Amino acid sequence: MLFCITANYTPKALNAMLENPSLDRRAAVDKLVTAAGGKLVGFYGTLVDGPGALTIIDVDPVAAAAITGTVAASDGVRNVKMMRLWTGDEVMAIRKKRAEIHGSYKAPV
Repeated sequence: MLFCITANYTPKALNAMLENPSLDRRAAVDKLVTAAGGKLVGFYGTLVDGPGALTIIDVDPVAAAAITGTVAASDGVRNVKMMRLWTGDEVMAIRKKRAEIHGSYKAPV
């Protein structure tokens, strides 16, 4: 399954990268994802809400949560968010399932 993890670097991390501009964050993330049994699909820098990273990984849901928790517990990032990414086929299957079960639910109002 594909997951997207986003995070913003802390001032401490930004200063460490200033002192060592060749610090390879992609390699560090790849090592973590591989250790969890997954594959790093993409690693991008972003400036949304400040300097940070957007990472796309292919891994099972338990490993995705463990990776996110590991990263969030570090003092190198903040605003860590994880979301499941769905393929077009999966979205179509969800829509079909919703249409199938829609009549079985009664709202509390």
